[in-house]
Amino acid sequence: MPPRTSNEAEPAETPAALRPALRVAVLADSDTRWKWGALTARRLTAGADGTDARPVEVSGLLLRGRATPTPRQLAEVGEVGIDIERVREVTAVEFLHTVRDEGYDLVVLALVGGGVQAMLHGLAALDLPRRPVVVTGYVGVVYEKLADGLLLRHGADVVLANSAHDAERFRAVYEGVGADASAVTEAALPFLGGAPYRPEEGRDTVVFAAQPSVPASRADRTYLLRRLVEHARLHPRREVLLKLRSKPGEHTTHIEELPYQKLAQRLPGGLPPNFRLVYGHMGEVLDRTDLLVTVSSTAALESLHRRIPTAVLTDLGVRETLGNHHFVGSGLLTSWDTLDGGIRPRPDTEWVAGQGVAADGSYGTAYDTARAKVAALLGTDELPPLAPYYTPATAPGYLPGILGRHHLAPDGTPLPGAAAPQEPGRVRGAVRETVRNAARGAYRQGVQRVAPVIRRMGEL
Repeated sequence: MPPRTSNEAEPAETPAALRPALRVAVLADSDTRWKWGALTARRLTAGADGTDARPVEVSGLLLRGRATPTPRQLAEVGEVGIDIERVREVTAVEFLHTVRDEGYDLVVLALVGGGVQAMLHGLAALDLPRRPVVVTGYVGVVYEKLADGLLLRHGADVVLANSAHDAERFRAVYEGVGADASAVTEAALPFLGGAPYRPEEGRDTVVFAAQPSVPASRADRTYLLRRLVEHARLHPRREVLLKLRSKPGEHTTHIEELPYQKLAQRLPGGLPPNFRLVYGHMGEVLDRTDLLVTVSSTAALESLHRRIPTAVLTDLGVRETLGNHHFVGSGLLTSWDTLDGGIRPRPDTEWVAGQGVAADGSYGTAYDTARAKVAALLGTDELPPLAPYYTPATAPGYLPGILGRHHLAPDGTPLPGAAAPQEPGRVRGAVRETVRNAARGAYRQGVQRVAPVIRRMGEL
């Protein structure tokens, strides 16, 4: 090539606005995972200066199931940069067909482990000329089924860890079974944010962050509710809020068989005037919180990030089934008796630093490594085939059941009859959607109302 003469201009770099849009799909199966997936997609595709390096088109897809969020739940998640009017429900097979037809560059799988594994095999079976980069991870604290959940996520190009502590554990699991651990990438929870805590004169608000399935028993949930109400009575000038995840009949990431709303209606003596049940975006509730109390909710990490006084209860013990064992060493473990007496725990700074909370101001760079890894993969001429740890050869007694629940054969292809043909006409489409909604409602009623009754009868 001849040298460029002095009067020849350098070729202009294509402006970001003129580059082809980066096409991203987020597939989620619950309200919390939708929040994680949508915000993760935004953080992974943002430029180093916080702006989009190129146009980004994000498609929101909800995997149809018992925990598929309602429009109200989606609205309460808060701003995630995706118009909820454009979010649609799909089955697993419909999702795979969408990936095949739409040509996405990046797919974020915000699903339970079995769903991730099924989608990895389904995507591999598509055998696309150019497959999308696949990212997955965890919504919050990983305190149970560590090996099971991680191995079900193995095979994605990027497995995000929310902290240095998690990244170390994740790599140890993969390496311990002889699996490639290079996908593990340290980041942070994508929904941390908000202004640092500043006390306000005249404000004194305690918030209890409820969890759908922790604790599980009626006795334990009633105990926590009673102590919260008693705390409100002991401090009549203090506003005491019970922050709820869902309304009765709605599902979240975990099944809630005994909603606090119903337990509160049956509490002897009623509720004091300074006690309220609240819904809404957790970040907005934390804006007015002076003490966050929980058993083991991820809300504790959001609170710590903002340096809000935080307490993790030991009243029901420190147990793996409760998840509060994760906070051993945090300095946050305490009881209602201590809180009633006005003593608030102080977090251990070393423990907090290892949990991805980034209360030291480092949150702005938490996604730099993950963003660079995704950018490198997107720029690769040919991505290697997806290679999950579980295959029909390595897990012949486990994998087929996982894939079958999503109507996929052991080789990842759709089972016969799994893919409904496209129905012509808006009327037939509307009828189909109505039938689906009715069936989904019936299923939720069965899970939340009928199944618990049957279980209780079986215990008699």
